[in-house]
Amino acid sequence: MHDSLDLDRYPLDRPGSAEWQALVNRCRDDLARTGMFNLEGLMRAETAASETAALLPRFASDAFLHERMHNIYFKPVADLPPDHPALRRFHTSNRTLCADQLGGSALLRLYDWPEFARFLAATMDKPVLYPMDDPLARVNVMSYQQGQALNWHFDRSEFTTTLLLQAPEAGGGFEYRTDLRSDANPNYDGVARLLAGDDPDARTITLSPGTLNVFRGRNTAHRVTPVEGARARVIAVFSYFEQPGVTFTEAERTGFYGRAG
Repeated sequence: MHDSLDLDRYPLDRPGSAEWQALVNRCRDDLARTGMFNLEGLMRAETAASETAALLPRFASDAFLHERMHNIYFKPVADLPPDHPALRRFHTSNRTLCADQLGGSALLRLYDWPEFARFLAATMDKPVLYPMDDPLARVNVMSYQQGQALNWHFDRSEFTTTLLLQAPEAGGGFEYRTDLRSDANPNYDGVARLLAGDDPDARTITLSPGTLNVFRGRNTAHRVTPVEGARARVIAVFSYFEQPGVTFTEAERTGFYGRAG
């Protein structure tokens, strides 16, 4: 993995060493303090660029165009009337390539590298994380072109793990509000304030190519702001679970990717 990752700076290949433990501790502290951590330049710039160059033609020919209107929950909420401001609707648009379309990529090699999952589990204070068995969902790569955006939402999983391959010329910022809700408190009024642009605790960061970003996605509202310019924002999403053998249903695959297999 030394050819594609900066393992001198980030010693993921030396689990249990003092350097590895120091990095894990730093990431845990960042998660506790801000709800996320970033490893800038974990993937070497030349690897991120070559991965992007290989994928861009595939986005034009083979990717699924995910385009929909939705609320922040991606579904109706029984506790709220349809016109509640927390159910304000937004437009999302991007193109997605699935794991079965990434044969030979450095992204799949990283995903299946046991030390990557081991490191992530340690930062999240989990005993173990397992790769998905799902042939489509295990790794996805999304492209956001001019005017496209991933709008406000909460994730289904506790943590979200991404790696930016290419930054756009402008726009495409990662906007988030850490711990906007909790498992015990949906905080609908707070959600409504965020969607109205009236939350002083919302933050926006701009990631550089090669950066690993891990954040608490289930209770942190987040979005990707609209991309501006001719250069697409390209980002990979890695999905791990605390139990082995996880797959999506055929209905879920069809909904996310436009096909069941």
